[in-house]
Amino acid sequence: MGPFRERNPVVVGAIGLGVIVSMLLLAFNIDRLPLLAGRSHSAAFSEAGGLKEGDDVRIAGVKVGKVTGVDLEGAHVRVDFKVSRSTDLGTLTSATVRIKTILGQKFLALDPAGKGTLDREIPLTRTTSAYDVVEAFSDLATTTARIDTRQLADALDTVATTFRDSPEEVRAAVEGLGRLSRTVASRDEQLRTLLDHANGVTGVLSKRNAEIVTLLSDGDQLLLELRKRRADIHTLLVSTATLSDQLTGLVRDNREAIRPALANLRSVLDVLEANQAQLDRSIALLAPFVRVFANTLGNGRWFDTYVENIVPAPGAFGPAR
Repeated sequence: MGPFRERNPVVVGAIGLGVIVSMLLLAFNIDRLPLLAGRSHSAAFSEAGGLKEGDDVRIAGVKVGKVTGVDLEGAHVRVDFKVSRSTDLGTLTSATVRIKTILGQKFLALDPAGKGTLDREIPLTRTTSAYDVVEAFSDLATTTARIDTRQLADALDTVATTFRDSPEEVRAAVEGLGRLSRTVASRDEQLRTLLDHANGVTGVLSKRNAEIVTLLSDGDQLLLELRKRRADIHTLLVSTATLSDQLTGLVRDNREAIRPALANLRSVLDVLEANQAQLDRSIALLAPFVRVFANTLGNGRWFDTYVENIVPAPGAFGPAR
């Protein structure tokens, strides 16, 4: 193999251009590679809501894929999308079309839920379409076109004239409302998070509707039973309180007599504890006696025993004649 500088520059240039073109094609189509293409899913919407191919797919605001197709399928819209392979979507995942910019650009928001892996189309019951900004501004234009601008101007002049000489308390109240509105506007992200969490809570409560109804029904039955037994419970509590008072009085009245008894009981317990080994041995030795004694009295109201040599044994005095 000769030196690189001695090779044909035309061939080297052609090979270099081929490599560069191949790398460019690979860079522009890298998302189509099998290992990097991601997983494909679909969702059914009642309307597309301005969503189109190429829009982002996001989870909690983070981009995880893109929309690959929006097609009409029967009475609903089928939205195809791809997500990265590291994104886990459960079997109860829901989808929502949301507004990305004020100009009306949309994105598909996913809310992963459930166990397992999503392997079916997300049904209409778990999808929500967004209200189109263009339609909103069109409705606004239609509404504002019907407003009597002269009458509105007169109303604003009247309000300005009224508040011009208003007391300090009224102006302070208006300024307070303005500060409140600015505070609410500055906390828009926190309010959105709070509403998302509230949506999650209502979703959980909706899924557990049957359990909650059963719990309330059982609680109602328990309260009804307690109400029926209220008199008995009241008598029980009164009797318990009376018994407590009687026991307290008994202990108080016999404190001098109880104290020596408790002291003597403590002495007895000390003696028993000191002789625990002898007591254990006595109980062990008592077991054979108890067994024989039980056998002796086990046949009724008489003793069943045997006394040796009271009656002579047969043949003890020689053969009988």
